[in-house]
Amino acid sequence: MTPAAPQDAVIRVENLKTGFGDFIVHENVSFEVRRGEVFAILGGSGCGKTVLLKHMIGLYRPLAGRVLIAGEDIAAAEGERRLAILRRLGVMYQLGALFGNMTLAENIRLPLEEYTDLPDEAMDLIAETKLRLVNLGGAGHLTPSEISGGMMKRAAIARALALDPEIVFLDEPAGGLDPITSAELDELVLRLSDSLGITFVVITHELPSIFAIADRCIMLDKRVRGIIAEGRPADLRDHSPDPRVRQFFNRAASAPAAAA
Repeated sequence: MTPAAPQDAVIRVENLKTGFGDFIVHENVSFEVRRGEVFAILGGSGCGKTVLLKHMIGLYRPLAGRVLIAGEDIAAAEGERRLAILRRLGVMYQLGALFGNMTLAENIRLPLEEYTDLPDEAMDLIAETKLRLVNLGGAGHLTPSEISGGMMKRAAIARALALDPEIVFLDEPAGGLDPITSAELDELVLRLSDSLGITFVVITHELPSIFAIADRCIMLDKRVRGIIAEGRPADLRDHSPDPRVRQFFNRAASAPAAAA
């Protein structure tokens, strides 16, 4: 596959419809993610942020529409063609999803063991290199139960980086973290974006993180089953004509229902 040129769309979501049986989550969702940007997917609880992510990484097949990764339909691809697409992607799942019976280094080695024929020494070196990238150098011998929540998120990002992906998906990276640890994670994402040129797609509803790291975003709404806003976070906060968008970005409570 030919890499996209700078500022080209490395991901295109076209007329996507998702759901389970008769339950529809999204209808006619379209947007693009540009190479090198930090792109956030926002919205309230139940709007389908994680469902959308799982379609974008090929875990779910859409009911209609398609997701293109550098021009390739991830749901339609099979065999070696699908593996080539998946190697372009790294994923940090919500809560980290590290294997508790493995050390951090062993967790990072998993994608290398699955997708490469590298010798053990090379995989060990790569694991330590990725841990150093996320400020966890020397911690490879620890297990998930021996580290903090913030360290677990960073270790999960290190695993997502194992195969040197072009695109990394982060599902609620700041969820459950204290403000200082969350800010440190934001700084890590920005540093990796700047130094490695990685495109990040971040699923989040944490306002401080959105304003700190996101170049652009879309906002989903469960009532319309799709996108109600797209653009730069500050622009949406200050200028969106949609009261639902302004309410979200200004962290305003819903007005109480009028008495009968």
